[in-house]
Amino acid sequence: MTSKALLAATALVALTLALPATAAELTVGFSQIGSESGWRAAETSVSKTEATKRKVTLKIADAQQKQENQIKAIRSFIAQGVDAIFLAPVVSSGWDAVLKEAKEAKIPVVLLDRDIDPSGKELYLTAVTSDSVHEGAVAGEWLAKAVAGKQCNVVELQGTVGASVATNRKKGFDSVVAKNANLKVVRSQTGDFTRAKGKEVMESFIKAEGGGKNICAVYAHNDDMMVGAIQAMKEAGLKPGKDILTVSIDAVPDIFKAIAAGEANATVELTPNMAGPALDAIMAYKAKGTVPPKWIQTESKLYTAADDPQKIYDSKKGLGY
Repeated sequence: MTSKALLAATALVALTLALPATAAELTVGFSQIGSESGWRAAETSVSKTEATKRKVTLKIADAQQKQENQIKAIRSFIAQGVDAIFLAPVVSSGWDAVLKEAKEAKIPVVLLDRDIDPSGKELYLTAVTSDSVHEGAVAGEWLAKAVAGKQCNVVELQGTVGASVATNRKKGFDSVVAKNANLKVVRSQTGDFTRAKGKEVMESFIKAEGGGKNICAVYAHNDDMMVGAIQAMKEAGLKPGKDILTVSIDAVPDIFKAIAAGEANATVELTPNMAGPALDAIMAYKAKGTVPPKWIQTESKLYTAADDPQKIYDSKKGLGY
């Protein structure tokens, strides 16, 4: 190779290295909690679609709802030298050490759907989440309006203990209960965000509350637990949606089937598309150094029987729920 050719080749390599990474060159590792609910499965499916749209390589690690598996996955992504890491944290604490490792490796971390303790705020780039306190409040406000001042004993199916979303959805609902003396949460227990556990806990609530006669409404932190609770009510000879009102969160397809059948009353939507805004933020950060806001909020919308639940079910059923 001539001296001129060598210099030209060297210059070309230098220029290529200086250019910002394009979307086609980006690889993102996603530590997903698992597939404990229909919503979670849809989030994974939609994340893949959003990455494909942007020509981003998305590597997904299913943690099977275990924090230790998520920490291992993040360390694996760091070792692989990915361009960014998405984390849907199963619980809110215990992330400082591994996120410091990511920061030291200069790999930006984006939280999806759930937040972590304030002590770790400086360890991630941004969080793409709904306002889960607001979601709980929207659910509570619907119930307060639905019972119109009538005394109402509520049983609550909580999400996974220690999960920020469970803590916040309870906080939002409790804020409405505190303002409405006729509403009273008489029993509250975790259903781990799963249908099976939701059914099991609802069965115990029904037995403890006079065969369900002392229950006015069920509030579930997600729709999957509510679907399980509806099954428990039916097996106990109760009419869910009539004998006992229901309000839950996520807006998965099966809850719209239940609303259409008159077996559920209301749900608050949590969009499964957290990855789209997260990918856009990472692409802008990598290409131009644009730092996103610390919190990118998604919309929370209430749905009832007045919103054509069958039509909504048809529109959602292909999203991977």
